[in-house]
Amino acid sequence: MKGKILYEFSGEIWKHPSPAGWHFISLPEHLSKEIRENSRWQEEGWGRMKAEVEIGEVLWETAIWFDSKLGTYLLPIKAKVREKAKIQKGDRALVKLWI
Repeated sequence: MKGKILYEFSGEIWKHPSPAGWHFISLPEHLSKEIRENSRWQEEGWGRMKAEVEIGEVLWETAIWFDSKLGTYLLPIKAKVREKAKIQKGDRALVKLWI
């Protein structure tokens, strides 16, 4: 992704306990701190920041959200992405994230 900063990490997919049950990967705290210090100006409402993500062979545009309770950004993983990447709750995924 030309002109964007690449962050690579692995994380476990977890499901929010709400009835809607969104699935997420939490960014490592040290990466969240770096992103927030250097790119917070890109945040929109509620700590939302546009991003491009790749897991396995699946590449998509999305947004990460800063969760002040957890002190980290959350990457939502839609059902369509989980299906294509063959990943599910509890799996660890290698993530490439461009901001």
